[in-house]
Amino acid sequence: MTLELALPGHDVGVREVAALSARAAYVLMCLTLCWGIFTATGWIKRLTGYQAIRSGHMILASFTLAAGTTHAIVFLLLREQGLDLTGIAVPFSGLFRHTLGILGLELMMAIAIAVGLKRFVNYRRWLRFHQLAYIAVAMLVLHSWFGAIANGHLSTLWLGGFTVLVPAVTLTVLRCVPPRVLIRAGLLGAAPVAASPVQEPSGVSGGARQVRVAVDNQRCKRYGICQMESPELFTLLEDGRLRYVRDPDDDSRAGAQAAARACPMRAIQLQEVGSK
Repeated sequence: MTLELALPGHDVGVREVAALSARAAYVLMCLTLCWGIFTATGWIKRLTGYQAIRSGHMILASFTLAAGTTHAIVFLLLREQGLDLTGIAVPFSGLFRHTLGILGLELMMAIAIAVGLKRFVNYRRWLRFHQLAYIAVAMLVLHSWFGAIANGHLSTLWLGGFTVLVPAVTLTVLRCVPPRVLIRAGLLGAAPVAASPVQEPSGVSGGARQVRVAVDNQRCKRYGICQMESPELFTLLEDGRLRYVRDPDDDSRAGAQAAARACPMRAIQLQEVGSK
C-alpha cells in the first residue's frame, strides 16, 4: 500500500521538474533568438561591444540547450509512461507535439555543434544552416504551447509565454525587413564614416554627395555578414575573397550602411565624395 502511494508522488515530482525545465528553456530560447539578432545586426554593438554580444548569445544558447535537454531526459524517470531513450530521441514515435519538440531540440543541438565547425565549412553554407534556428525555435514554441494546452497550464503560461515571445517575433520580423526601410523608419542610425574623407576630383564642388565603399583587408576576416546584409554589394567568393561594389548607387546606399554597421571587425567604411 505504501509503495502504491509513493508512485504517484514520484511522478508528480518528476512532472514538476519537467515543467520547470520546459519553462526555463522556453524563456531562454526566446532570449537567445533576440540576442542572436542583436549579434548579427550590431544594433546594440555600440553599447557593449561585439565580443560581449557574441558571448552573451552563446551563453544563452548553452543554457537553452541545457534546460531543453533536462526537460527531455526527465521523462525517462516517469514511471507511469515508461519512456525509454528511443521515445525521447526519435521523432514521429509519439504525439505531434512531441515530434515538434524532438525535432526542434535536435536541430538546435546540430546547429550548436556546427558552430565549432565554422572554420572548416564554407561560410555561406554554414550561415544557411545556422539560420535553420528560426525554424527550430518555431517548432519548439508550438511544442510548448501545445503542451501547455494538453496539460491544462495554458492559463498559467499565457502571460509569461506571450510576453517573452512578442520581442522575439518582433525582432525576427525586423531582421527580415530591408535595411533601407529600417533607416527610413529611424530604427537604424548612420553607419561608420571614414576619418579621412576621399578628396573630391578636381573641378567638383558642391552638388549631390555619393557614398564610396572601402574595405580594410587587414581587418576583414571574411565572415560574410556584409553579404547577408547587402548581397547586391558584397559577395564572398568560394576561395574566400570578398568582392564588393566600390561606388554603389543611391538605391544601394542603405544596404551599404547596414553592412558597415553590422561588420563585427569594423572593416567597412563609407566615404562621402562629391558627384559631378
